[in-house]
Amino acid sequence: MMELFNQVCTECSKHITHRYSTSFSMGIRVFDPRFRNPVYAVYGFVRFADEIVDTFHGFDKETLLKRFREDTYRAIEEGISLNPVLHAFQQTVHQYQIELELIDAFLDSMEMDLYHDRYHDSLYKQYIYGSAEVVGLMCLRVFCEGDDEMYQRLKAPACSLGSAFQKINFLRDMKSDFDERGRVYFPGVDFTHFSTEDKLAIEADIKKDFDDAYKGIIQLPKGARLGVYLAYIYYINLFKKIKNAPATRVTKERIRVPNGKKVYLLFSSALRNSLNML
Repeated sequence: MMELFNQVCTECSKHITHRYSTSFSMGIRVFDPRFRNPVYAVYGFVRFADEIVDTFHGFDKETLLKRFREDTYRAIEEGISLNPVLHAFQQTVHQYQIELELIDAFLDSMEMDLYHDRYHDSLYKQYIYGSAEVVGLMCLRVFCEGDDEMYQRLKAPACSLGSAFQKINFLRDMKSDFDERGRVYFPGVDFTHFSTEDKLAIEADIKKDFDDAYKGIIQLPKGARLGVYLAYIYYINLFKKIKNAPATRVTKERIRVPNGKKVYLLFSSALRNSLNML
């Protein structure tokens, strides 16, 4: 019956991924089947931690996050948890030897959101590493399946991709982050006076991350390459929409890629992959 419990816990993380993220769900669906459940487990874990600091207003977020951290480490140590998200995650941690350092850095960044609403340069870099880059590294551990040489070779591009995704999220969610949480992540940026110059500097930084990331995507194992490339292409299209919008619009609305466009990107990316054109 342990097999049934494991399956139910994995299905919980899968359901969480599908309900919270259309784009990442589409990417995971085109992974080789052996990669899907571990990535669902990683996403479920990071999604719930993020919910604590971003959504659970009116509750003691500090206590909830501290308890989540303790429960995470206990699940990893004991190899089991009655929290289905943590049980699925600890299985993935053990199977793919995901380092505790990555988990520590992620939870540290979540904790930073409880105490900081402005980020200077070093804090900004630390936050992006912990909130986004290490998530990419957790997934890379899954994709490399114990091949440490491949992991070390693709580590920097994976960090660049996570960094690009997070910075675009910051731009996309600039209004809600400021209005609902009082946060501005970009160092030296005043939300109330967000200028074209500010936006162009951020966009140049994102472009460099994307350029560095692509070099790693094309070296990923075949069963993972299309799914990561699809997420990359989705964010490239979101990035283009943000680049074409004036700075004032970025501070007034959440810019999106329509679901129909996402489906088109899925099929066009699959075609390019099948023709070895990535």
